[in-house]
Amino acid sequence: MSFVVSSLSDYTIQNAQELVVSSVLGSKTATLIKAQGNVMVGVKSAETINIMDTDSVFQDGASCGFTASGTTTFTQRTITVGKIKVNEALCLKDLQAKYLQQALPAGSRYDSTIFAAEFAQRKADKIAAALEVATWQGDTGSGTANLNKFDGFIKLIAAASASVIHANASGFYGTPLAASAGITTSNVIAVIDSIYRAIPAEVVAKDDTAIFVGMDTFRLYTIALKNANLFAYNIDTKADAEFILPGTTIKVIALQGLNGTNKLYSSRISNLFLGVDLLNEEEKFELFYAKEADQVRFVSEFKYGVNFAFPAEIVDFILA
Repeated sequence: MSFVVSSLSDYTIQNAQELVVSSVLGSKTATLIKAQGNVMVGVKSAETINIMDTDSVFQDGASCGFTASGTTTFTQRTITVGKIKVNEALCLKDLQAKYLQQALPAGSRYDSTIFAAEFAQRKADKIAAALEVATWQGDTGSGTANLNKFDGFIKLIAAASASVIHANASGFYGTPLAASAGITTSNVIAVIDSIYRAIPAEVVAKDDTAIFVGMDTFRLYTIALKNANLFAYNIDTKADAEFILPGTTIKVIALQGLNGTNKLYSSRISNLFLGVDLLNEEEKFELFYAKEADQVRFVSEFKYGVNFAFPAEIVDFILA
C-alpha cells in the first residue's frame, strides 16, 4: 500500500540521485509470439482459435469420373484471458525523515512522485517479468496472486496430454527419468536430444520450431557441452539466451517462465497464441496525484491469456 522504509536509518547525507535498479527479465515468450503475429486483440473474456485441417487422398487418375474422398475438419481451442490490474499508492511524506528527502520538492505537500521515470520503468519491467512466469506457470486454481489470473502453457499442455508427445518415455529417452534423479549436467544432453527425436517429422523442419527450457536447464546444458569439449557451438547466454541445437536447425530458447520447473517443451512458435484486449496494454499505465488522499498512485489494467492450436505438434519432457 505504501513505501517500506523501515530498513532505512533516519536521514544522514547520502547520494539520493543514484538509485540502483537491478536487471529484470522481460516477457520473452510474449515477444516471440508477437513476432509471429499470433496475437488475438479485442478479447474481453474468451475467444476461440479457429482451426481448419484437411487431408489429401490420392486416387487412380487413369480413368474418368469423380469420386469424393478426403475430409476437412474445423475445430476450436479457447483463449480465456485474465483480467489483471496493478495498483499502488505512495505517500511521499514517508520519505521526509530518510535520505530521499533530498529529492522531495520544496513545501509540505507533494503532488508528484520522485524518480518518476525510473519508478515507471521498473514497474513495467516487473509486470513483464511476472507475465512471463504466468505465461507458462499460470493456474487459475493457484493460491498465488500472480499466477491465478489465467492458465499458462504448462497447465494447458497437461490438459491436452492425450494428444501431446511425451519425450520422457521409452523409445525417446530410454528408461523414463524419475523426478528424484532431476536434470543434471550428466543427463541434460540426452534429455534435450530425446525432445529433438520426439518432434514429429512434419514439424521438425519448420523454421520456427524451437525447444523451450528454463534458464537453469539452459545453463546446465552449456556446462554439459563444455564438459564434453564441444566448444565449436556458439552459445549466447547473456543476450538472447538461445542457440541452435548442435547438428540441427532448431533453436534452444531459455525462458524465465520455465525456471525451477524441470519441464521442457518443443513447439512451433506459430502454434502458440496470445489473447489481449488491447495490443501491448500491459505496458500502459497512469501515474497521478490523488488530491483527496494526498497520494501518488500507480494504475495499470489489462487482459492477458494464452493457448495453442495443435497439441499433437507439442513435445514435452516432464520427469516421471
